[in-house]
Amino acid sequence: MITRRRVLAGAAALSGTAVLSGTAALGGAVGLWPQTVRAASDAAARRIALTNLHTGERLNLEYFRDGSYLPAALAALEVLLRDFRNDQRHAIDPKLMDYLVETARQIGVPPAFSVISGYRSPETNERLHERSSGVSQRSLHMQGRAIDVRMSGVDCRDLAARAESLQRGGVGYYRGSNFVHLDTGAFRTWRG
Repeated sequence: MITRRRVLAGAAALSGTAVLSGTAALGGAVGLWPQTVRAASDAAARRIALTNLHTGERLNLEYFRDGSYLPAALAALEVLLRDFRNDQRHAIDPKLMDYLVETARQIGVPPAFSVISGYRSPETNERLHERSSGVSQRSLHMQGRAIDVRMSGVDCRDLAARAESLQRGGVGYYRGSNFVHLDTGAFRTWRG
């Protein structure tokens, strides 16, 4: 159960560990992914570093500790991964961060990703869909369950192959645009 005390405890625990640079602020209500606030298994701490290529904002934080996702970290992720076109925010599925971390672990590199696209508002998604057949009308980006990324020093083909080997969710490899789409939907693969 999410309580005010738990949110404040999470924020206190993150003090000094999260870095969000740029123009975003953590004001307003915290959107949480309620089904996954408590992880069922692995209790090892998890960290991730993300750079939003459109805003220049960077985040390096621990988002999971002692068997629980940290609410303040999830709020920071929501800000960094917002729809940069209109600043709309949405809760981000923390399992998506786990997918990124596990993919980096498979490659043998720290989980540091450059983000091309995180959350997309329905309006943004519709505009992009009208311009490109590669944008799904029912994109999981609109649910905070998809992300488009690349990693410095890692070929996107290798990144996609390692993600595919996990068979956790969707993996799209976009060679021409040099990025990989990952999502927490059903396992499937495609090339864009």
